[in-house]
Amino acid sequence: MFIFRLLLKNAFRHRLRTALTMVGLVVAIGAFGLLRTIVDAWYAGVDASSSARLVTRSSISLTFPLPLNYADRIKAVDGVKGVSWANWFGGVYIAERNFFPQFAVDPPTYLALYPEFVLSEDDRQAFFRDRQGCIVGRKLARKYGWKLGDTIALRGTIYPGNWRFTIRGIYDGIDATTDENQMLFHWKRLAESIRARAGRNADFVGVYIVGLSEADQAPVVAQNIDALFKNSLAETLSETEKAFQLSFVSMSEAILVAVQAVSFIIIVIIMAVMANTMTMTARERLAEYATLKALGFTPGFISKLLLGESLLIALIGGGIGMALTFPLAKAFGGAVGSFFPVFHVSGTTIVLQLLSCGVVGGVAAAWPAWKMSHIDIVQGLNHVA
Repeated sequence: MFIFRLLLKNAFRHRLRTALTMVGLVVAIGAFGLLRTIVDAWYAGVDASSSARLVTRSSISLTFPLPLNYADRIKAVDGVKGVSWANWFGGVYIAERNFFPQFAVDPPTYLALYPEFVLSEDDRQAFFRDRQGCIVGRKLARKYGWKLGDTIALRGTIYPGNWRFTIRGIYDGIDATTDENQMLFHWKRLAESIRARAGRNADFVGVYIVGLSEADQAPVVAQNIDALFKNSLAETLSETEKAFQLSFVSMSEAILVAVQAVSFIIIVIIMAVMANTMTMTARERLAEYATLKALGFTPGFISKLLLGESLLIALIGGGIGMALTFPLAKAFGGAVGSFFPVFHVSGTTIVLQLLSCGVVGGVAAAWPAWKMSHIDIVQGLNHVA
């Protein structure tokens, strides 16, 4: 306790300098945490992916649809437990800035493959019965103030026209990694509308979602599915849900690398600032450390004084920065809306912030501590006024 009080008193001996250093630490550690959270949010879809699901799409591009009759053939493949399908809708709610994912799905088969979407049985059945109905995630409903029975009006982009849907259910995620910013509605309604408007066959889907009996069968099942449609007019590419999500993340790989680089550069900068603070502190106390050595204190004790003071400053400033990360992340997540469906500070980010505080405090004081522990007593005492 005596040593702690001594360190605390030494740390705030020059209050303005210590305060400014701590402000820098708060900003740096808070910014580091926010940038790491952004990177985690970018990978949220990948992390939430199930190893027991495959996504089958056109081997050419996602923009090329697949025939609906592929479903029965895929379901007959060994190792396949269930099959569903989905189409990206891309409608606009009031204005373009109100972006959120909308999918036309086959409700019974789709929800069976996504147990992480928690929906009451009454809401589930109401959705199944109402062709005009839809379900939305809890975060999406909270954002726009929607409730059961409300009508959502969307302006079609890929599928022109004005579309109206009645909210029949609001689903919750099974955990914090589940996307609660989606809207799901009946694929049959979309197909009927295309058929009525364009007078053409609408039995096409964007992607198939394939449920597996065993997750470790994914490579074999994917290969067997693609072999079924080899040399056909619509060849397929089947991959794990995680690989499918990663294909989107890889498009922004350069941005992610830049964000991660910036997060570590911030730590290096604050480390340099902290090192300057501790060097100035050690220089001002040269005579004091020489006196301690003259009184018989070991070089190790002097090193511990400087290292302890540096770590104390780093942990106090960094701790405040860590605490501020949570409201910063909440405000940022609210500002970006549905662009990052899952945006929360992870335990890994907190651990990295804490480690950064320790590294900054330790490295910043390493050279001054070594220097002061090796000072010449006579030379140091000459600085006594």
